[in-house]
Amino acid sequence: MSAVLSHVLHWRRSERVDVDALLNLEQRLYSHPWSRANFVDSLAGGHWAWQAGLVATGPALAVYWLAMSVLDELHLLNLAVHPDFWGQGLAQQGLEHLLDQAKGQDMIEVWLEVRESNRRAQALYLRNGFETVGRRRAYYPSGPLGSHDREDALLMRKNLRDDTR
Repeated sequence: MSAVLSHVLHWRRSERVDVDALLNLEQRLYSHPWSRANFVDSLAGGHWAWQAGLVATGPALAVYWLAMSVLDELHLLNLAVHPDFWGQGLAQQGLEHLLDQAKGQDMIEVWLEVRESNRRAQALYLRNGFETVGRRRAYYPSGPLGSHDREDALLMRKNLRDDTR
């Protein structure tokens, strides 16, 4: 087991001017990334979008999350960590930040989908009190761009009323 470093993050809301940085990280991480229009539309639509850089090194994008609120539920759309910081606890800090924001806005539940193959993310969510409640068949594109390959998503939920964190 590798040591997890403790980084101090500076969180701020993502804005339209951040789309290029978000898009660059997204394209670096995913075989089927969100488009510029996805980010612009999400920000314009009032989705919750937060990003952080390391206090010690400046504002460069290290982690971000984006979520959609519906009444008293929050749906996590994306949580992404720059690869230079993988294994250093930033996904945990990002998830904690999202949960704190959700509780501060009196959300009752947080929902998300995660690729069936993404075991690291599943472990993160399970450690933080999420439970697997379903499966979305052929939810994610997979394989090379242009192919019709699909991957199932696990549907996970966390009840914030029972959260003791």
